[in-house]
Amino acid sequence: MQYFQDAGLITPWGCIEHGALLAGDGKIRALGAVEAIACPEGAEVIDAHGLLLSPGFIDIQINGGFGKDFTAEPGALWEVAAGLPRYGVTSFLPTVITSPPETAQRALEVLRQGPPPGWRGAQPLGYHLEGPMLNPTRKGAHNADHIRPPSLEVIEGWSRANGVILVTLAPELPGALEVVQELRQRGVAVSAGHSAASYEQALLAFDYGVGFGTHLFNAQPVLAAREPGLAGALLDDRRVCMGLIPDGIHVHPGMIRLVWKLAACERLILITDSMAAMGMPPGTYKLGDYEVFVDGTSARLADGMLAGSIITLEQAVRNLCGFTGCLLEEALLSVTEIPARSLGLAGKGRLEAGMDADLVLLTPEGQVVKTFVNGELLISAK
Repeated sequence: MQYFQDAGLITPWGCIEHGALLAGDGKIRALGAVEAIACPEGAEVIDAHGLLLSPGFIDIQINGGFGKDFTAEPGALWEVAAGLPRYGVTSFLPTVITSPPETAQRALEVLRQGPPPGWRGAQPLGYHLEGPMLNPTRKGAHNADHIRPPSLEVIEGWSRANGVILVTLAPELPGALEVVQELRQRGVAVSAGHSAASYEQALLAFDYGVGFGTHLFNAQPVLAAREPGLAGALLDDRRVCMGLIPDGIHVHPGMIRLVWKLAACERLILITDSMAAMGMPPGTYKLGDYEVFVDGTSARLADGMLAGSIITLEQAVRNLCGFTGCLLEEALLSVTEIPARSLGLAGKGRLEAGMDADLVLLTPEGQVVKTFVNGELLISAK
């Protein structure tokens, strides 16, 4: 057992100062004020004085990292997952972008086969398939040769039971709403993205079960006074959550502040949309079929188009605090409780008895000090 002593506990009910948390057998056993939670004999005592204890971070859109791309190299899943805890990530949705059908099939098979012996890392919960049912006019860094019209044939074999958690599609395309309904029946969440949907088309899609927006403002029509489009619908409709890349490049800090005012602590999910260059020096890396040029600030195709990001989820949280002035415990909801709740990720996202002991110790400035997955210490900065 582990006894976290004198931590600031980030709980669903607020921050408990000078708290204690008891973890054992991969689960949270008890938590509360330090004087109320006794340390069992033989437990490992972790002195957390001056630190915050948060649920583990969840990244629902990540294309790769550490030099590896999930679309180009599906077999790199476990290698990337092993590196993510250094940034506080304890679980994630590896993301495969628009590609031939066999790519997604191969990715799902890698997940089914499980990790190699002795592996330790962040837990891949299932895939986010971003494409191929996208609007070609909003394809971004997706290869148009692999884009396909929405149909039940495209989603053959896609289900939550088979490892598909989230699918991004363009809901305005013919046949898309039928696909949305079928995916929802299979337990798969659906996100609107790489889309030219109007405000009205987006609201109709939400009626059919679309519950998310993929990287708000990016690969979507511009938010305009008389044509609010998909972005306007996502901001306006409280039924849906939205992913946001807070690197200050994909979305202007002023717009991030606006989003925070509309969706803070309820519907905002921070994502990295990171690609293979995350955690690596400047250079040339893969994103699906494309070479991406990374200068240490952004990742772009040869024509200058943004192609994912290089931000980490740890930095994303700190950026949100810096851009909006929000409290760290408020920002943390966007990488813990909100993604877990909205995607039905059982046991994740909350410090509560019975939940998974996916835990991150942080400085008050948001620097990761220690990361635990199922109660096992994977990363320690000291």
